[in-house]
Amino acid sequence: MGQLHITGGIVPRGTVKVSGNKNAALPMLAASLLTDKTVTIHNMPDILDVRTMMDIIRALGGKVDFSNNTAVIDPSGVASGVIPRELCSKARTSILFAAPLTARLGNARLYPPGGDVIGRRRLDGHFYGLERLGAKLECSDGAYCFDLEGRRLQGRDLFLDEASVTATEQIMMAAVLAEGHTTLLNAACEPHVVELGEMLNSMGAWITGLGSNTIEIDGVKELHGCECSISGDHIEAGSFLALGAALGGELEIQGTLPRHYWMLRRVFERFNIEMTLHPDRIYLPGNQKLKVKQDFGGHIPVISDGPWPQYPSDMMSCTIVMATQAEGCALFFEKMFESRIYFVDRLIDMGANAIVCDPHRVVISGPSKLHAATVSSPDIRAGMAMVIAGLCAEGESVIKSSEIIYRGYANLVEKLTNIGLSVRETV
Repeated sequence: MGQLHITGGIVPRGTVKVSGNKNAALPMLAASLLTDKTVTIHNMPDILDVRTMMDIIRALGGKVDFSNNTAVIDPSGVASGVIPRELCSKARTSILFAAPLTARLGNARLYPPGGDVIGRRRLDGHFYGLERLGAKLECSDGAYCFDLEGRRLQGRDLFLDEASVTATEQIMMAAVLAEGHTTLLNAACEPHVVELGEMLNSMGAWITGLGSNTIEIDGVKELHGCECSISGDHIEAGSFLALGAALGGELEIQGTLPRHYWMLRRVFERFNIEMTLHPDRIYLPGNQKLKVKQDFGGHIPVISDGPWPQYPSDMMSCTIVMATQAEGCALFFEKMFESRIYFVDRLIDMGANAIVCDPHRVVISGPSKLHAATVSSPDIRAGMAMVIAGLCAEGESVIKSSEIIYRGYANLVEKLTNIGLSVRETV
């Protein structure tokens, strides 16, 4: 179990080049098994969840070469649809292998996925989609078993009861090899969903409507290999922008696309923070004063998350820490995961002025003078939030279970030290 030792009170300055989008990389690795031809993916982030997905491919009989942030997948040897329980427990996105294995091999056997403990995360959309497309589902010995019984999946109209990202990705991967036409309504439209769809199209799929809530898919008999590249991770970029704003630092974030940050910029403007969105980078000026801008009529503003293009749930934790350093009061409303807010207890122990109203809402009043503490990393995003809190605090903080943070942030210590911050890792 690793630990990060963080000395607070240093103002960051410099450049951060963000890694490839974690939430695009994981489904794209699963999608590589839809074919028996080689798939090459550039700008692959070197994070623990990516390594786990690659281990699953190898366990199924595939080959993966990963170097210099390029993954070359040879799925020709994949003959088994059974994923070991231990590997399923390491990553939530292990469930995304259900569609590729079922569509290509006719069957799949997976165990309940692991991942962050941030509340109930439904799998109903996955099961609904695969069953409606023709897969038979059985649950036995704690495993989810899908079987086509010698048939192809059949396209049809589907409506998700929530715009689930992973359920949308699962259904897209199943429908591209289904017979006939599939219309997916109330689909997720996050950037990583679009990237997966673009990859599938480059493999020979016929998908339209990407980036909207209605996705149309014409099934094909087979897919071929492809070569593609992952765009920069907008959550990692947003995390560093929150870090820079909290500390008054001057940062340039490289590897970004402006359309991924329109809502983030709007939220940061409510804290008096300005940034410039360039075609391939974001400039955050230094020495900005964090101050909450009240809503019209003098009301406390509410920062809430939601499906794209609303504010990403994955940005809430880091934004809450940023708010502890702002003058004024704001209410954060986390709608999507009922346990994500509970990391705020650790902030309170460090001196934050916060009131946890219920599992979904917290009021932050600032600015608060944080002091150093030894805390654990409860999930990926809260772990990064605690890193930011440690950098804002006086003294040296210790963040335990740093490997949890590395599931979503590549080369974190190097990136932090490159902008002048004092962070070191111990085992």
